[in-house]
Amino acid sequence: MIKYTIVKSYLFAVSLFILVPSLPACSADDISSGEETKAVPDDENDQVDNSSFSSTVTVSFDNTVTVSNPMSDNGVSVQISDGQVTIVSTAEEMEYVLSGSTTNGMVKIYSDYKFKLTLDGVSITNPSGPAVNIQSHKRVFVQLNDNTQNILTDGSSYATNGSEDQKAAFFSEGQLIFNGNGSLTVNGNNKHAICSDDYVRIYEGNFMLTSKVSDGIHTNDAVIIDGGTLTIHAVTDAIECEEGYILIQDGDITIVSGDEGITTSYEGSDSSINPYMDINGGTIRITTTGTSAKGIKSLGNLTINGGNITVKTSRSEAEGIESKRELVINDGYIIVEAYDDCINAATSIVINGGDIYCYSTANDGIDSNGTLTITGGTVISIGTSSPEDGFDCDQNTFKITGGTIIGVGGSTSTPTTNACTQSSLIYGGSGTQNTLFHISSDDGADILTFKIPRTLQQMTLLFSSPALTSGSGYTIYTGGTATGGSDFYGLYTGSTYSGGTQAATFTVSSIVTTVGSYSGGPGGGGNIGGGGRPGGW
Repeated sequence: MIKYTIVKSYLFAVSLFILVPSLPACSADDISSGEETKAVPDDENDQVDNSSFSSTVTVSFDNTVTVSNPMSDNGVSVQISDGQVTIVSTAEEMEYVLSGSTTNGMVKIYSDYKFKLTLDGVSITNPSGPAVNIQSHKRVFVQLNDNTQNILTDGSSYATNGSEDQKAAFFSEGQLIFNGNGSLTVNGNNKHAICSDDYVRIYEGNFMLTSKVSDGIHTNDAVIIDGGTLTIHAVTDAIECEEGYILIQDGDITIVSGDEGITTSYEGSDSSINPYMDINGGTIRITTTGTSAKGIKSLGNLTINGGNITVKTSRSEAEGIESKRELVINDGYIIVEAYDDCINAATSIVINGGDIYCYSTANDGIDSNGTLTITGGTVISIGTSSPEDGFDCDQNTFKITGGTIIGVGGSTSTPTTNACTQSSLIYGGSGTQNTLFHISSDDGADILTFKIPRTLQQMTLLFSSPALTSGSGYTIYTGGTATGGSDFYGLYTGSTYSGGTQAATFTVSSIVTTVGSYSGGPGGGGNIGGGGRPGGW
């Protein structure tokens, strides 16, 4: 069983690439939905340096299997049959070191206590079962020795083995905790590459995981990634937790999957199971190739507190990032290119910070089936032609209190005037790909320079920024050029704009100001202010 210590995380808002020096502070109401108490595994017990291993058994594969077992009279039995090694241990503080190469072998371990499994340049192929099969419910500290390459490969069909589970090329009934700077290649030809019926934790190491049938990493209770470099190719899910949570703290993760890239998948009725997902850091690159696949999917709450995340999906109904409950983004650099919705949640979406770019090929950029709240950050969301939106929250509350926000699509949900504290502009007209859309204030300040990402005969553009102030007048220009500064997916900051054609003027006289004709719906009620004076597009 996992031991837990209770910690409380407080979410905060950070925004980058902003157009103005500062943003309004968020109220407690803005972030309350992103704060919760969660149970995380006790770090102290998971750290290998806090355990001692006083006795070592070595197993070396070559033409024959060579075993050194100084504990043969003290609780450790090693049996060898046709190259397959079975270790049965009742001893504490044991380390088992595997080395050498075999094309017809296996290591199976039974243990009453936690132990260390050191891979010291070992290559094991088992044509009829797992390469490593751990039938112990205790912690296993897997050490990848520095400068070693380790390879585990199972067969496409397994010999029957009674009632024992054998679900992967590297399988364990208990926890698998990986350390060391060596490399581990796991080839799963029957089901998963790595599987634990408890949890998998990765502190360090270089992993190349391939599953030709199912998942790259599959667990029952949890997946925790604190570091390391992982490259995962999977026919179904790259990383899946069936009845628990996923926590990503750091690391470099590259995924190509047929179904979900990273997913918590519990759909049962046990209320004690919380299938949440937290991403706090690291670099994550996900490409999905299947119909209806999701890059990141949580059947519980999904919280992103940081990290550099890139998600690409290309097949029909495939979405980028999805939560079946609440989705909260507090920080991070997040790029999503999806066939269907880029970011979607069933209950609510709250964005408190970060740099976010969404581009949908055939649907909405950001879609909440409940409420949508943005308090900070830089958020660019591109949907397709009507009825698809840059931002969509049906008839629910769309609350904006901060941030630099751009939405482009055939339509948009309208910010809820009695919920917002920051002004927004909705512009309706045509849009041509790679043409600049520029707003300047009557006193000559550059408010927005943005490159239109796709051609839309009827374009609806939503823009919200602290730079839009009540009672001030503004002019919209199209075309022209921008020189200097920086460019975040078409949003220019610190650039010099010139040469455009005046399209319209407007005065901010309400929380939401409209210019031109657009397709959209209320985000939860409230009157929409006018003030636009079209000048042609």
